[in-house]
Amino acid sequence: MKILSREETIDALPFRELVAAIDAGFREEVTSPLRHHHSLHNADRSDDTLLLMPAWQTSGWGGIKLVNVHPGNSELSIPAVSSTYVLFDRKTGQHRLILDGGELTARRTAAASALAAKRLARPKASRLLVVGAGRVGSNIPEAYRAVLPIEEIEVWNRTQGSAERLARSLSDAGLSARAVVDLQESVSRADVISCATLATEPFLEGKWLRPGQHVDLIGSFTPGMREADDDVLRRSTIYIDTEHAKVESGEIRTPLEAGVISESDIAGMLVELCRTDVYPRLSDEEITLFKGVGTAIEDLSAAILAYERVGG
Repeated sequence: MKILSREETIDALPFRELVAAIDAGFREEVTSPLRHHHSLHNADRSDDTLLLMPAWQTSGWGGIKLVNVHPGNSELSIPAVSSTYVLFDRKTGQHRLILDGGELTARRTAAASALAAKRLARPKASRLLVVGAGRVGSNIPEAYRAVLPIEEIEVWNRTQGSAERLARSLSDAGLSARAVVDLQESVSRADVISCATLATEPFLEGKWLRPGQHVDLIGSFTPGMREADDDVLRRSTIYIDTEHAKVESGEIRTPLEAGVISESDIAGMLVELCRTDVYPRLSDEEITLFKGVGTAIEDLSAAILAYERVGG
């Protein structure tokens, strides 16, 4: 059994191959139970979250991810998410590979959003707005550039210094990137708006959107979290990654319960788009929206790719 460090996990999951691996993974027969979700109560700060995410093929591979989400870590200048992934042989149960779960999660999350954008955004989309400068947000530009002709990148974050650091890092890597202060103005310029935050209250407003945009909402993975207001959902053709999004994300669950949207307003799921190889955008004027909560299928697909690249 091999254990990959953070850097080795990154090297084992290049985005072009990772997007393809997740696309292929959605076509496989995989059992992926609703994630085990536990709230860890804190008396003096926001609650923490414990997630357990298993998935397994009928034959071949299986795996499980252990995730701890501690929003208060920002005050300690350490990442909010800590996790580990274990890949096992489905036939024998033998553990074959252990990966850095944080990097696996960040990269497969960005890759899944890029895969959705490949199928939903305008093919010529070239202007990307990244909202959120954390671990996932920092992976979004590279992931999107694997599937779309992204030429300009803007970064917005509630803490301006974090946006500037990410933009500088992207510029140092040879990309055209800059930090922005006015979120509304940046939204109006973007072809794709990708949000990766831990927000509990909507900050993206539907009245800011213009025809032809693609909205990617990553952050809301619990019923108490949201990034976009009701008007964003009303104006968009909505897609989700799996049925789990209706239960786990406040982005979808809350508007459904309030009657803002109905089940019929959800046009489809990424897993089905991949299985049927569909690109469903109706016109260049349509506003599309993708809400992913993440699925263990993506984790398993990424871990299998890493194993194939580094061996057991």
